Amino acid sequence: MEILIYILPLPIAYVLDLILGDPRWLPHPIRLFGNLIYTGEKSLNKNNYRFAKGALLTVILCLGTFLFFYGVNIFLRSYPVLCIAFNSIFLFYALANKSLIQEGKAVFEELDKGIIEGRKRLSWIVGRDTSELNDQQIKTAVFETLSENLSDGVIAPLFYYAILGVPGAMLYKMINTLDSMIGYKNERYIDFGKFAAKLDDVFNYIPSRITAVIMLIVTGKVSKIKEMFSEGKKHSSPNAGYPEAALALILNCRFGGPNYYHGTLVDKPYIGYTNRNLNNSEFKTVAKINHATTFVCVIGIIILKIMQ
Repeated sequence: MEILIYILPLPIAYVLDLILGDPRWLPHPIRLFGNLIYTGEKSLNKNNYRFAKGALLTVILCLGTFLFFYGVNIFLRSYPVLCIAFNSIFLFYALANKSLIQEGKAVFEELDKGIIEGRKRLSWIVGRDTSELNDQQIKTAVFETLSENLSDGVIAPLFYYAILGVPGAMLYKMINTLDSMIGYKNERYIDFGKFAAKLDDVFNYIPSRITAVIMLIVTGKVSKIKEMFSEGKKHSSPNAGYPEAALALILNCRFGGPNYYHGTLVDKPYIGYTNRNLNNSEFKTVAKINHATTFVCVIGIIILKIMQ
């Protein structure tokens, strides 16, 4: 029964994500995480010792998240069916593959209506300034986001579930939410969010590279693994460049380049070799890659657990 408590939530959560995605009407723990971070930041991010205060908030929220889900799991071990149900639901909450693909598809659909509509919808899912982007820059941004967030929103939670169960997956989601809310290098967050940003870098180090390798495997591009690592390290982020490089090599295109973020021009290096136009039909290809990578990861974790 112990192995079933661990294994069954994986296919259940995977199928739930395929069916439901992230419906806005459904209560979501990430919204609670966001409210806790917002409240803590509002209270602590002022006056002196901002780095220490931000680190303290990060440690308290991360430790509290892990201990809560660990405690619930210990309690529910005497009720296997409830434990499986609980872990299935919260692993489902930790996955975001369908919603990620839906958001990317929505940008392409709005872009078909006009450049203004495409820019506006893209602004929902990226941090860069979208007001001056052209058609190709919008498509590039969508593909970059789909590859990067395949790691952050799918493979990383599965990786930490494989190691630490639902407490690990939800711990990762708290770290990732902290980074997305306070991990900016602007005047307000440069000190307060620095610890959270570095912690997110550490926790994404292995999953980002696993994501990129699986992407190349499912597309039959294993021979490009060495190139992926070479191109991926060009990115300013220690992690985001690897899944982006994998997708750029798969599509034989080029990502990166200069973009405006919060009014500041950031001259990012190019990742990939071929400067060509992306077309709408390639979105289906990218979506299939995301689905295949997720499926292989889920099956791989199940097989590894059975073999233990």
